[in-house]
Amino acid sequence: MDDARSRYLADAIATASPPRLLTMLFDRLVLDLTRAGNALQDGDRATAAPFVGHAEEIVGELIGMLDVHAWDGAGALMSIYAFVLRELFEAGATGDVARVASCRGLLEPLALAWHEAADEVGHSAEPGAEALAGVLGVA
Repeated sequence: MDDARSRYLADAIATASPPRLLTMLFDRLVLDLTRAGNALQDGDRATAAPFVGHAEEIVGELIGMLDVHAWDGAGALMSIYAFVLRELFEAGATGDVARVASCRGLLEPLALAWHEAADEVGHSAEPGAEALAGVLGVA
């Protein structure tokens, strides 16, 4: 059963349009930060560590996807991503629940904004999806 679920998820990711992929990444990022924060709140750094690590990987992916030349605000967004990545590294090293909560507080509104933008332009990989990716700042 787990193998079928893994294949389904892999297929969903492989066939996702750039806007849908971006929202999927943000959804998982917020989930990882929630789980890490809950574990750290309980004093369980061992349980939190993989979630913080996965969140770091996702932010790294978001940094790699961002086309800083696509729109005027992209540089500021890159600064937010870089700040969050530094905070997550520190939170992972120290078990600081406040840093994880702060990152989540910064990223949840962004997740909502990306969802709204993706909904506005559509999630499907229809003609023009490349132009749509540019509008969302996804390389």
